[in-house]
Amino acid sequence: MRPDQSPAHTLHEGTDGAVVCRPSPDDEFASAENVYMLESWNTARDSAVSIARARLEPGNETEAHVLGTTQERYLIDSGEGEVRIGTMEPRKVARGDVVFIPAGVSQSVRNTGETDLVFYCICTPPFDADDYQSLPSGTE
Repeated sequence: MRPDQSPAHTLHEGTDGAVVCRPSPDDEFASAENVYMLESWNTARDSAVSIARARLEPGNETEAHVLGTTQERYLIDSGEGEVRIGTMEPRKVARGDVVFIPAGVSQSVRNTGETDLVFYCICTPPFDADDYQSLPSGTE
């Protein structure tokens, strides 16, 4: 899922362990699940969480998948979409919405708007590609 190169992020670090991280737009990559990803924060120095920005173009949908042991939250930054999560009826989402996906629950998101759907994926524990499982189409 993730490229094998180190990110080109700019880090400003304090002597007390504090960090300000500015992700580089050049690090955005097309993922196997039909969305552009920018890993904003996934580091051993913060073993509790990872944060990635996802960008889904109009009319596109992520593949249905499960994160086996990882809880995920989507924080919608811009655009409009529809999420499919486990047994819930599909729900519309827009700027400011937070979506919680428990570990082991199927998920996918579709862009229903005219512009890119941009959202942050906040994972605990941090995202690990080995925890990702694709699902057959129609099983979300």
